[in-house]
Amino acid sequence: MIKYLLNCKSCRLEFESWFASSKEFDKLKKLNLLICQKCNSQKIEKSLMKPNLANSKFKQDKNYKNNRSVKKKIREYQKFIKENFEYVGENFAYEARSIHYNKNKNKKNIFGKASIDDVKELKEEGIETSTIPWIEDKEN
Repeated sequence: MIKYLLNCKSCRLEFESWFASSKEFDKLKKLNLLICQKCNSQKIEKSLMKPNLANSKFKQDKNYKNNRSVKKKIREYQKFIKENFEYVGENFAYEARSIHYNKNKNKKNIFGKASIDDVKELKEEGIETSTIPWIEDKEN
């Protein structure tokens, strides 16, 4: 995982985001899947960040406490999703299309896994999806 400081060229908002790798950032940028949370612009650029080196004082650092609170909030979201959404695994794109195009089918909340290409295709078809960070149970 790698964290970047991102800048919106439209509204000048600065925000941080995590990516699986630097190549993952490049792929998402190329597919226009990076969007400013303030103005919805796709003019997002990454900037340099100082390295975060852990030392003996790391756990006392306020960033460590902030990271813990962010992880706690993500776990709360995950718990809500697991309790209120149906897990469809790798079939997410298929199930999302099925719900979108079959108007007689009862709408249900779903979550699962989809490739970047699947998410792009769903977006092009007008099917609204959201991507959220996910902490695997082994990391909890």
